[in-house]
Amino acid sequence: MLTDTKLRSLKPKAKIYRVADSNGLCIEVRTSGTKFWRYRYRYAGKPTMATLGEYPAMGLADARTERDKARALLKAGANPVYVAKSERVALADRTESTFGVIAGEWLNKRAKEGLGAGSVLRERRLVERDMASIKNIPIADVTAPLLLASLRKIETRGAIETAHRARSLAGRVFRYAIATGRAKGNPAADLVGALERPQTTHFASVTDPDKVGELLRALYGYRGTQAVSAAIKLAPLVFVRPGELRRARWADIDLEVREWRYTATKTGTPHVVPLASQAVDILKELQPITGRSEFVFPSARGLKRPMSENAVTVALRSLGFDGTTMTGHGFRAMARTILDEVLGFRPDFIEHQLAHAVRDPNGRAYNRTAHLAERRKMMQAWADYLDTLREGDSKVVPITSKKSGASR
Repeated sequence: MLTDTKLRSLKPKAKIYRVADSNGLCIEVRTSGTKFWRYRYRYAGKPTMATLGEYPAMGLADARTERDKARALLKAGANPVYVAKSERVALADRTESTFGVIAGEWLNKRAKEGLGAGSVLRERRLVERDMASIKNIPIADVTAPLLLASLRKIETRGAIETAHRARSLAGRVFRYAIATGRAKGNPAADLVGALERPQTTHFASVTDPDKVGELLRALYGYRGTQAVSAAIKLAPLVFVRPGELRRARWADIDLEVREWRYTATKTGTPHVVPLASQAVDILKELQPITGRSEFVFPSARGLKRPMSENAVTVALRSLGFDGTTMTGHGFRAMARTILDEVLGFRPDFIEHQLAHAVRDPNGRAYNRTAHLAERRKMMQAWADYLDTLREGDSKVVPITSKKSGASR
């Protein structure tokens, strides 16, 4: 039988040679000096040899343990070489079957089945960006705590609804993995109730790009007064608060500089809305009609007061969008969601444009020109994207958002 002293003393020769230990175990010494543990046995009457590991990485005691495992397989009627090969294949398949790979496979399948291009893009972003921490982990190794940690990162940035969408998406990916034999359980199902509940007071909004296209086409088909028609076309382009839109003043709008400057109603601070070329066109077309009024959108009852606070809501209702589907305030949620989750703009740029109270690391409120150059690019990219949706092509993502420096 072999000993550690004997193993260390074995030197290479001109030809490969082997020194026996016991019960079929031997050490094979190659001409290069490397040493491999081998197990010799007979299977179905034929002599066979299996490689167990390399010495000294696998010591004598471990080699004997592996030999005994192989002998047990042999007694049970299995060929140790075939078992080892199938285990290697299974390990390789498990390593390659990551959460990200299987999610991509499932999304490709859903796209072929008719899932909208905008929805596919949004869900790919959930996997690539929001669940990046588990994307490269074999799906069989993704546990409920690992998945929850990934979802918590989304939750802590305030994107509660996105965290719930991510959990739901993960659940569908795990069910697909189970159906294709690459996972045994669905940890997403174990996380029901683990995330913070979304607020139920949000204004109704349309955030699916395909549905947004339908909404925009309806808005452009509105046949009411020219002021209200212009207002509902401008609302998604500027996504200001409804009261700020209806009280917009011509004196605050510079069509040459392409800016609208006013005091935000909720924060009481100066705010700048960069105007995309599409917004400028709408305003230029309206100016000859309402330019004699102080207000961009005067009341139908007289030029000295702004249009009714219900004007946009009534227009939406006449187009078939009830209070559970879309509101005047919903254009803000629509922009916030798609600019972040589809177009990938930085959340602080979006928050600035929404006239939310954004503060610097020292707790001071940013001034109204913060990130203005980037916001100009973002607003034009947003308007261009809305045009593609209205024209029925949600596959197009504006190149501007990826090259402007405003993207994530």
